[in-house]
Amino acid sequence: MLNPSNENTYMKYPTAPPQNSQEATAPPLYSQDAALDFLASIELGSPGLRASATCFSDCRNCCITLWCPCITFGQIAEIADEGSVSCCASGVVYALINVLTGLGCCYSCPYRTKIRKKFMLANGPCGDCMVHCCCECCALCQEYRELKNHGFDMFIGWNGNVEKRNRGVGKTPVAPTIEEGMMR
Repeated sequence: MLNPSNENTYMKYPTAPPQNSQEATAPPLYSQDAALDFLASIELGSPGLRASATCFSDCRNCCITLWCPCITFGQIAEIADEGSVSCCASGVVYALINVLTGLGCCYSCPYRTKIRKKFMLANGPCGDCMVHCCCECCALCQEYRELKNHGFDMFIGWNGNVEKRNRGVGKTPVAPTIEEGMMR
C-alpha cells in the first residue's frame, strides 16, 4: 500500500481497523466439516461415521501405523490372505517396496479391495487405490479396525483366529474330573 504523502515509501499495515464487517472476515479457503465429510465418505465399512472420530479411535494402532506401517499391513495381509502368507513376509515385502520406491500404497491397495469383497462392503466415492495413495496410514488403520470389528484378533494371526473359532465348535463343555483323596 502506498503512503499518499510520499509515493516512494510503503505502509506496512493500515493503522485503522476495517470499517465494515466484510473486510474483517474473509471467507475460509476450505471448510473443515466438508473435509471431514469427505474423509468419512472413504471409510471402509462405516459410511455414517466421521473419519476424525474413527481413524484415530485405536490410538495404539494409529501410532504403530504412523511410525511403522509395515506391521499393520502385515497383520492385515495375513488375515485378508487367510494365512497363505505370513504377517512377517507381507510386512517385509511392504517395507522393502516402501523404502526402495515409496510406493507401498500400490502394494497395499488390493488388500482393501479384498476386504471389501470378503465382507460385502459398499464402495465409496474414491477408489481403493486412490484412498491408499492419498492417505496410506488412515487406510491401513481403517482396514485394521474393520477386521477387528469382524471379530479378528489381529495379534494372533489367521491360524490363531481359526483355532480360536474352532475351539468351541462341536464340543460340549465338560466339567473337569476331580479325583478323590490326595496323591503324591
